Amino acid sequence: MKSPIELPNRRLTVVIGSLDRGGAEWHLLQVLPRLLAHNFTVEVFCLHHRGELASEMERRGVSVFGPERVSTLLPKRILYVLFCSFILFFHLLKRRPDIVHFFLPAAYILGAPAAVLARCRIRIMSRRSQNNYQRDLFGSGFIERQWHRRMSAVLGNSQSVVDQLRDEGVPESKLYLLYNGVDLSSYGSNIPRDAARSRLGLSNDALVFLIVANLIPYKGHADLLRALAMVNDRLPENWVLLCAGRDDGIGSNLQDLVEELGLTQRVHWLGSVKDIPSLLTAGNVALLASHEEGFSNAIIEYMASGLPAIVTDVGGNAEAIEHGKTGFVVPAKDSAGMADAILELALNAARRREMGALARTIAIQRYSLEACVDRYAGLYRKILRAHGMD
Repeated sequence: MKSPIELPNRRLTVVIGSLDRGGAEWHLLQVLPRLLAHNFTVEVFCLHHRGELASEMERRGVSVFGPERVSTLLPKRILYVLFCSFILFFHLLKRRPDIVHFFLPAAYILGAPAAVLARCRIRIMSRRSQNNYQRDLFGSGFIERQWHRRMSAVLGNSQSVVDQLRDEGVPESKLYLLYNGVDLSSYGSNIPRDAARSRLGLSNDALVFLIVANLIPYKGHADLLRALAMVNDRLPENWVLLCAGRDDGIGSNLQDLVEELGLTQRVHWLGSVKDIPSLLTAGNVALLASHEEGFSNAIIEYMASGLPAIVTDVGGNAEAIEHGKTGFVVPAKDSAGMADAILELALNAARRREMGALARTIAIQRYSLEACVDRYAGLYRKILRAHGMD
């Protein structure tokens, strides 16, 4: 196999709705700049708007194209995104990338025709969640199945997602599983726990639960809050829940629920947090109550931070968390089941430490960012060779 220095430079265009802070977007911010060292020239085309991570992406050497902002009025928004699809078509004609890679459903549905019409030879799609969204987006399942046929490769970030793609008719020869990865050096020992807690105004003896998830209905915050309310009187007196994530429209409803459940003094809303490693250092138990997932970056971050995690049994969650060993896996929307798991870890500090230590070991073995980047580069080169382009 050739070394990276001997490999020809190839052009990669990644298409996504925006680079607003989210799991897929953060993943790309970590991966794409590192592909430069593998002899790829990388750019991102945002169909909707550039987003808050765009400047940092450019600072790391990856060009970003797309509008700064778009109207929030639905008719104008739809027309503008369709217009951006035409702009993408002309962009691809001009730039002539060797590979076009679509992330997230909207970018795939709206961007794939532009890549086909522009005669881009290698087209790849990554799905990063289960296909539940197809129930709400009329015709999206049918449209995606048509575009699957025109892809060179279709990627899932968990076995659960890959299985669904297989059921949608993607042939085995085009189907790949690529797990997420995180920069493990940023997690686990960046600052002492007491310093991390001091920044948040927390005492050293507090029992700190954490959830890192944007405030979206399917992230299951309401289920989690009800679970905590069920065991509130049996938890240590000094417990708190830290909620980190952008408010995507349900924040006020969740705050009302917190008040109704009598948890106002327990729950802290932190909004979008840039320094996730320091935040996780402050925690004792990590939580994820999603109704659907692909493969959550947050879970890998929890593991890398040496935290036991209680997660719902959706997507790839159970592929990452070993039930009873590195945390607990409970059914989605099952507040009672989550409450039992919370109580189990809340009352057993030794088990928390044991589970957290094993979780970090597994994260190091399976989910390093370096291995993830190597898998992307290796897949791209494999497909380039299959097309006689490497």
